[in-house]
Amino acid sequence: MHVKDVMSREVFLVDKDQNLQDALKLMKKHKVSRLPVINTNNDHVKELVGIMTEKDIASRLGSSRYGNLAPSHFHVSTVMTPDPITIESKKSIGKAAQLMIENNIGGLPVVDDGEIVGMITKSDFLNSCQGRPFQENKVADRMTTDPITVNSQDRLVHARRLIIDEEIGRLPVMEGEDLIGIVTAKDIASSMISFRKVVPDKYKPARIRNLLVEDVMTQNVRSINEGASLEEVASLMVENDFSGLPVVENGDLRGVITKTDLMKFIVELEEVN
Repeated sequence: MHVKDVMSREVFLVDKDQNLQDALKLMKKHKVSRLPVINTNNDHVKELVGIMTEKDIASRLGSSRYGNLAPSHFHVSTVMTPDPITIESKKSIGKAAQLMIENNIGGLPVVDDGEIVGMITKSDFLNSCQGRPFQENKVADRMTTDPITVNSQDRLVHARRLIIDEEIGRLPVMEGEDLIGIVTAKDIASSMISFRKVVPDKYKPARIRNLLVEDVMTQNVRSINEGASLEEVASLMVENDFSGLPVVENGDLRGVITKTDLMKFIVELEEVN
């Protein structure tokens, strides 16, 4: 199977000089977590110069470097990651998955002859998680055990730092031995943006430092058990737009399974075939 068979052909682009808030509205409207960033030159040629993700927003807006500036003061170029990795539509999905895993990225602009023709993200791989290999392999075989967790009373800046340093997208929130929620890079990015909009400038740094995980986490979190098949977990992720799920058995957190874990399995299958 090739990239062109699974990629999304509807691509939402943002110019590097656009206001960050405009870009965020575009992401929210189209329910996407990343935007290719272009620079439109005098010949109206759209040159791909970067990519902006929710994790980039959480990283930049939560840093002391940008102080108490409101989102309206940022351009996309301030937040984006420059020189993004791309892939051609004729490449295999195994190659795309391998590139994304090796570089710890959630999506690739698809570029043919210098033109952006699509985007392939982790979500696009989920629909291919069907058939015998995905039915026979269980969550327990592919999940990440001993996941990094946080407490509901931990500061949000601590959770943000863990997500950045450990290069992960989510943290289960524990209260003692009980799983009580989950906090994601998206939650942190959204909270940082909302906070900067409503809090007066002089109070921003102190108030941001005092935000707690419980202030932004998702409660009543959906989980899955170790005996579920990979096909089941892929379907659950597609239906609910989840990027990862805690794995719970008899009330105990046993691990986390993510889109990345499923992609690693796809890479293995591609190598075998």
